[in-house]
Parts: sequence; C-alpha cells; structure tokens
Amino acid sequence: MNNSPESRFERGSRALAEIDGEGGQKVVDSLADIAPDFARYIIEFPFGDIYTRPGLDLRSREIATIAALTALGNAAPQLKVHIQAGLNVGLSRDEIVEIIMQMAVYAGFPAALNGLFAARDVFQQEHSLAA
Repeated sequence: MNNSPESRFERGSRALAEIDGEGGQKVVDSLADIAPDFARYIIEFPFGDIYTRPGLDLRSREIATIAALTALGNAAPQLKVHIQAGLNVGLSRDEIVEIIMQMAVYAGFPAALNGLFAARDVFQQEHSLAA
C-alpha cells in the first residue's frame, strides 16, 4: 500500500474534474497532440496547487476567475469554461451576470459585453442540454 501524499497531478486532476467537469478535460485533451506537457502544467499548477489551497472556497475562486477573465477581454473560450465551472460550484446565472457587469466599471464596456455574450452562450448551451 502506498502511503505517500496525493501528488500535485492527482490533486489537480481531482480538482479539475470537480470544478470544470467535461470542459476542463476537453481543454487538457485538446493539448495532447501539440503540448501535453502544458496540459500537465495546467493540471498541476492552477488546479493542483492554487485551487486546492485553503483560504477560499471554490465558489469564491470562480468569482475571482470569472472577473479576471472578463476583465482581460480576450479570453472568451477560457471564460466560457469558467462560467460553466461557476455554475458547477454553485453560482447562479444572476450572480455570474452581476460579476461580469461589475467588470464594466474596471475593464470597460467592451470587456463586459464580451463577457455577457460568453455567458449567454454558456447559458443557452446548458439550457439545450437540459431540454
């Protein structure tokens, strides 16, 4: 029996599955033919090291991530993954919309508009899957 502590990769894989579900795994899988090492880094650093730290719950971490990706204004694919992750960890659609609208104050209307369009796409896709 192996009594060693969980590795960064194991911890990150578990966190990725819990937070991002299929969306996160699709991102990792999409890197297999071009940059498998980068896929491993995504699992180990953000998910194995950062998301699993004590101090913030997953809901709070996704609020920060949605806000940051919205403020960047040029990360729609990643924002969509994290909007879905926000829903996965308990954020409501209304809360996600408010987070994105808040970014208009700090990142500008174009960034907030792009974020709202990304949210609409995620919400529509989620609705069509539920139907």
